Parts: sequence; C-alpha cells; structure tokens
Amino acid sequence: MPEAPIDIAAIRDFFTGLQDRIVAELEAADGLPFLRDAWERPQGGGGISRLIEEGKLFERGGVNFSHVMGDQLPASATAHRPELAGRRWQAMGVSLVLHPRNPYCPTAHMNVRCFVAEKEAEAPVWWFGGGMDLTPYYGFAEDASHFHRSCRDTLAPFGADVHARYKKWCDDYFFLKHRGEARGVGGIFYDDLNEAGDGGETPFERCFALTQAVGNSFTAAYLPIIGRRRDTPFGERERDFQAYRRGRYVEFNLVWDRGTLFGLQSGGRAEAILMSLPPIVKWRYDWKPEPGSVEAQLYTDFLPPRDWL
Repeated sequence: MPEAPIDIAAIRDFFTGLQDRIVAELEAADGLPFLRDAWERPQGGGGISRLIEEGKLFERGGVNFSHVMGDQLPASATAHRPELAGRRWQAMGVSLVLHPRNPYCPTAHMNVRCFVAEKEAEAPVWWFGGGMDLTPYYGFAEDASHFHRSCRDTLAPFGADVHARYKKWCDDYFFLKHRGEARGVGGIFYDDLNEAGDGGETPFERCFALTQAVGNSFTAAYLPIIGRRRDTPFGERERDFQAYRRGRYVEFNLVWDRGTLFGLQSGGRAEAILMSLPPIVKWRYDWKPEPGSVEAQLYTDFLPPRDWL
C-alpha cells in the first residue's frame, strides 16, 4: 500500500459536517428531531450519536460520527494485515442506518470512514472505505434502479470501471453465507482505498474526494424512494414480513459485519455500534413465503444480484 500525506483535520471537518447535513435532511423528512448524544471513549477519542426512535417516518434510525484511537490494533483490523499488528491507530467516520416504519420503505445503510495505523520512525499507513446499500422488504424495480443509478453517477468521475467493481464488492460483502442469500439489493462498497488518480491526483486527494462524493450523494439516492413509498397503505401481514426480514439484518450485522466486530473488539461504545439494529424483529423456524406471493418475489426477483441499470 503506497504511503502519502493525509490531512486528519480536513477529514474530521468533512465527516462532522456531513453528519449535520444528513441529519437536517432526515429531520425535515420525518418531522421530528434527532436526539444528540456526545460521548467520550475512555481509551481515547469519542463521537456524536444522532438518533431517532418512534418518529413519524423512521421507527428507528441513527447517524453516528466517531473518531477513536488506541495503542494497539484489535484483531479484526489485523486479520488481513498481520504486518500492522501492534501499531497505534485511529479510526474516523460517519455511519448511518435507517429503519422506516412502513414496510414498503426500504432500510438503508451508508458509511464513510478513514483508518490510520502509525508506528515510530515510519510513515502512517492509511486507507479509506465506505459505501451504501438498500434493503427492501417489498421490492420495486424503479426504486432499485434509482438507487443504483445514483451510485453509478456518484462514482463516474473516478473511473469507468469503478462503479462495476464497487457494486460487485457490495454484492459479495452484504451476503449472509450461512443463509445463502443477499441482505438486500446492494449498492456500492469499498475498503482499503489508497491509490492515486489518473489525472495526477495524489492518493489522498483522490481517495478523500471519492469518499466525500459517496457521503454527499446518499440522501439524493435514498430520500426520493422514501417519498414514493411512505404513504403506501400496509397492515399486519406486511409488518410481520418486515420483522421477519429484519432478522436477516441483525444476523448479518452481528455475525459478518467487520465494522461491528471492530467497534466491539476495540472497546467502542455499544449503544452507538448497535444503533444499526431494528427495534422489532421476528424469527421463525424454516419459514418460507407462499410461492407466487409478493413476499416470494423479494427472494426471486430482488435478492439475487443483478444489473439494475
């Protein structure tokens, strides 16, 4: 991984501003304010959690900023990079998960982050990561297409092949191996990003610009979908299926998600890390939707990875 200067202050300023801008748009959509909870981590650093529960639109949602540091990288961060074991580190980012009450409104996740590993007498090793993905309960092709077009357009300035690579990465990452199924309809995902641009940009310039583009584009990718679906009538059948599918969301986050594992292993704030979990969830033994039903269409028409453009 190439080494290059990195501007921690600029990254922090962007992330905190991004949190404020996104929360303002979400509050306008919901009609109720998000709680603000500033916290400190005893081992170093802290963050700001913005959360809504029992809103008019969002049953639960959070937009978290954190900037934490430590003296020794946790196991989840060194599993793929054993050469970084023992280094001081700092991690910074914005992470959000939104669980609307209406089952016709999809759950959404977005994260942008930066990680730095430091050692005496050596240049810092750093990388960016992030992405966004959509998890519908009742699928609509126009919603999936809009979300994926937004992702494609966001990444277009950074290379002709970038969107295709990050879409496949998302499809591969947000997959429940123990269930053999995707969490949702995907989006984009990237990690370990530290590379220069084709136009002569330094690695930091290119990677920070791409990460800013992803963060800044989230609300335009998601809120129009919510605007189309938020007033769709629903009943107990839809809420029941939503709760069942939310179980898959919980399983992925607690079993497979590297960010959740890193946060818990590094002594992060559990309330902020587990903000991603939905408030009402159900599990059933070996349940399957009735063939030909609208619930079955989620499995046949939406969860298998496909080109939505």
